[in-house]
Amino acid sequence: MLKKFLCTVVVSLLFSCNNDLIYSDFESTANGKWQADDTIAFQFTGLDTLQHHDMFINIRNNDEFPFSNLFLITEMELPQGQTTRDTLEFEMARPDGKWLGTGQGSIKENKLWYKENIVFRDTGVYKVRVMHAMRKNGNVKGIEALEGITDVGLTIEKSKR
Repeated sequence: MLKKFLCTVVVSLLFSCNNDLIYSDFESTANGKWQADDTIAFQFTGLDTLQHHDMFINIRNNDEFPFSNLFLITEMELPQGQTTRDTLEFEMARPDGKWLGTGQGSIKENKLWYKENIVFRDTGVYKVRVMHAMRKNGNVKGIEALEGITDVGLTIEKSKR
């Protein structure tokens, strides 16, 4: 009886889907290096104009990433052309150097908060652009090729609030 129950639970978990997931896409960087002039772009449409959503930026990094935090600049362009720009900072490693995020082996994936409880009131195409804004301490010039970032993604989910 217990075996049958456990088998049913495992099968249910394998075939269940995330009903809260609205949009998810990833873009890979070239050879695990994110160039300063490489803007990662996403666009989406057809979202429920009454539903509240949470947006996440997903970052996959490997052991070549030389920092414990990540600075990003994001732009979200609404269908009518208005653009909001944000500068974001995310912690990528603990003080002892252990990577945050999920995953086995050398690749870790971080699901980072971007926008919370947002309603997409306008119909049409929304565009999100993500750029890194990394620089070494004391340097004015940014890092041209940020090593260790293998993929950048955007996820939109139904808000649980």
